[in-house]
Amino acid sequence: MIPRNNPLLKEFEEGLDRTPVNYLENLRVFLLLLEEARSLGALPLKHPLEDIELDIRYARAINSVGTP
Repeated sequence: MIPRNNPLLKEFEEGLDRTPVNYLENLRVFLLLLEEARSLGALPLKHPLEDIELDIRYARAINSVGTP
């Protein structure tokens, strides 16, 4: 964990872009990406629960790792 008073963290936070979010533009991009995924056959999923056991194993492994 990074201490809150770390100079590198402050420098990083100051460099973040703080422009307001344009909801309508983001929605337009999302809908275009959704349309593209559908045209490529990536969506809808043919078998949505396929490999769910593997996903559960990954989640358990990741969540079992403690933070220092």
